[in-house]
Amino acid sequence: MRPVSTRRTARLGALAAVTAAGLLTVGLAVPAVAQDLPQTDQLWIQAPGQQSLPVGADLPGRPLDLGLYHDNGNFTVTDGLLSVDVSGITGVAEVSWPDNCAPSGTTAVCTVSDVPVMGDTYSPQVQLSLRAADGAGIGAQGRITYAAVATGGPDGTLEAPRDSFGTQVTVGSGPDLSVSGPAPVRDALPGEQRTVPLTVTNRGGERSEGLRAVISATHGLTFLDAYAECAYRTTGGEDVPFTTATCDFDQVIEPGGTFTLPRPLRVALAAHAYRERLEVTVEPGNGVPDLAEEDNYAAAGIQAVNTADFEAKGAHVSGAVGETVTAALGFRNNGPAWIANLGSGDAVAAVDLTVPEGATVTSAPAGCEPRTLAGGYHPNPVGAPRYSCELPLWALPDTERAFPFELRIDRMVPDAAGRVVLTTGGAAPVTFPFDPQSANNTAQLVVNPTAAS
Repeated sequence: MRPVSTRRTARLGALAAVTAAGLLTVGLAVPAVAQDLPQTDQLWIQAPGQQSLPVGADLPGRPLDLGLYHDNGNFTVTDGLLSVDVSGITGVAEVSWPDNCAPSGTTAVCTVSDVPVMGDTYSPQVQLSLRAADGAGIGAQGRITYAAVATGGPDGTLEAPRDSFGTQVTVGSGPDLSVSGPAPVRDALPGEQRTVPLTVTNRGGERSEGLRAVISATHGLTFLDAYAECAYRTTGGEDVPFTTATCDFDQVIEPGGTFTLPRPLRVALAAHAYRERLEVTVEPGNGVPDLAEEDNYAAAGIQAVNTADFEAKGAHVSGAVGETVTAALGFRNNGPAWIANLGSGDAVAAVDLTVPEGATVTSAPAGCEPRTLAGGYHPNPVGAPRYSCELPLWALPDTERAFPFELRIDRMVPDAAGRVVLTTGGAAPVTFPFDPQSANNTAQLVVNPTAAS
């Protein structure tokens, strides 16, 4: 079974341990070239593995978000049919079906007209509503199972792996905090201030004796207000830069009640803001477990209108035949924006070197992959005709990265030039959508330049 996550984005709180060599796309999404995509495809079901339901006849139903997606963007997939079997939750939970589902007894077939590609912007296409069945006791459990087919792919029909997807439904008791907001923001301007609505609702059957909220903001956002109930921490250096507020509030939240911050949450966009994220996680106070943690988290992108000038750094080196010389190639972000791939975890860019004629690489920097001239796999760490050196997942304004290569001069070739170009780790150059100066994305490594060079 392929793992299916109910949260398709990375949490900022998990990034503190990621170093500059690690991986964490906000602001950089490059589609695969069609001819490079494998001519296979697979249909997958998006469904939570667990769903908890509070007891209580007056409590509203809980949404169960479902959907379909497939692997290969080289194919269009349509006419998805998601079969939902709820026979396993008889006596445990009651189901309300949406308009795009046709129920028959304890099963239903739900239609998904257009099936998105994995990695595209995803939103649930089918939303059921579940509530605990009358008379269901605490601890009662059952399982919902799924199957799916769709039209498309290399053979014309796709089918999700059988017996691979299910949701375990459990009836429980306790507080169930649900956070709503913040809403996405587009076309903001550096220097602007934004107020971010934030509401927490107790959807469980028991009161919450206070709550803990963890609010994280990326490097381009600044909290404008400090709450007495919060402790603030900012990371940087080798870690992804962001600020976290850990807050403990003592307000009691009754079943059906809501909580808001003492003052509205306000943030300012810095001059280097570009694709920012604001994330919130909540949990009941006093260490009491939450009945259903899947709605304890919310995140929103805050997109600023900004640019960043990425520049490739070449070098000129000289030496006699048989000598080994060092060429420090590199990268610089001239700003003004910082760029970070917080969603995908991809490197923010890669420095790609084509080795000049008459020279051989005898030592490559750590993290630089040897490649064939066409950009494919090369088995030897030295002597390759091409190398790709990945950067971390983020680059601050004025960030510079150097990659020193040692090259042996085998033949005297005056003005032998190799290309140094910024890519996203693939074989071909790219155009960075935020970069207004694409001309300096390419430089040269010149060996034994003549006096006229």
